Amino acid sequence: MLEIIIDDDIDPLPEMDATLPERLEEAITLTLKMTAPNLQACPLCLRLADNAVVQQLNNEWRHKNTVTDVLSFPMQDGPDFLPELPLGDIILAWPFVTQEAARLGLPVADHALHLVIHGVLHLLGYDHIEDEDAATMQQKERKVLQRLGLHDPYPA
Repeated sequence: MLEIIIDDDIDPLPEMDATLPERLEEAITLTLKMTAPNLQACPLCLRLADNAVVQQLNNEWRHKNTVTDVLSFPMQDGPDFLPELPLGDIILAWPFVTQEAARLGLPVADHALHLVIHGVLHLLGYDHIEDEDAATMQQKERKVLQRLGLHDPYPA
């Protein structure tokens, strides 16, 4: 279900403990189970990339010439997703993610899990442009993170 690609030119290279791929798979599966149960077996790709790569993609696809922590590229349009087809790609700017985690006082793995959950919700069509949509998306993130025993990224 989950393919993880780590670019060779990331600086610093990701410090992956042996449980992170399993935790990522669990977070994705739980996110899908709680939001789109029929898509639990839907394949997707997670890429850990350097900041420059993500900035270039963000500029090319979103016309924002800045680095961002996570980008999502859906391969299907909802609401009629097909579980046998790839859901899409999620790309994390790994150096940026590690800096954010340090700034927030979070373990890098926990912050990465949150961003992957966020990315999966984007693949499912959720967004946070409008306040009402943001509230819906944040509520879904909170529920998954709570089930995983992780932090609330949106404290009241």
